[in-house]
Amino acid sequence: MATPATKKAAARTPTTAPTAPTPRLAPEEREQLIVQKAIRYFAEYGFGASTRDLAKEIGVSQPLLYRYFPNKQALADRVFEEVYLSRWNPEWEEILADRKRPLADRLHHFYQQYSKVILQRDWIRIFIHAGLSREGINHRYLTRLRERIFNVVLAELRREFKVAEPTAQQYEDEIEFVWGLHAAIFYVGMRKSVYGLAVPQDIERLIDQKLHAFMASAPSVLKNIRK
Repeated sequence: MATPATKKAAARTPTTAPTAPTPRLAPEEREQLIVQKAIRYFAEYGFGASTRDLAKEIGVSQPLLYRYFPNKQALADRVFEEVYLSRWNPEWEEILADRKRPLADRLHHFYQQYSKVILQRDWIRIFIHAGLSREGINHRYLTRLRERIFNVVLAELRREFKVAEPTAQQYEDEIEFVWGLHAAIFYVGMRKSVYGLAVPQDIERLIDQKLHAFMASAPSVLKNIRK
């Protein structure tokens, strides 16, 4: 029969094993975890939170956040690198410039790969939030897009359809023509990730349709620009 002393001892004994302490993360792992949580937060709510609120939402203390990122702009810059620069494939430029393949095939190959990157929820939503809050992410990214993609596409279109080099104004008109194709693909992501609307399941087929219309109209558009 249990004595009062043994009953007290049993009451002090835990009925389940103690929870193992959370393993300490290496600084690089901790920084990456903060960045990934910041990406999710910025994608959902934008860039308006203070560093105090941001640290709370991410799940770290404000001093710890400052240890890795001295201010919110530094964290936003790191998010830009992670979401936009690290996902940029330098082979895209090589694909578009490879004249051993028909231009239509090159555009198809590029946009099928590129769409898989830009039509992600975090990519779309951070891009929109950044544009509204003037964080500078959009300008840096779009400058790269124009220099490394649009200019290559236009050079190959001129060669394909034997069109003369443009004047400054004609070049800007050509850029607008390429923007039309690019924006049409981007807007698929907008409909899904911003507006919450249904989009076609077969994105590859949808992109093929847009590319076909683009290439079919390109000769007349480029020549009309020069009139």
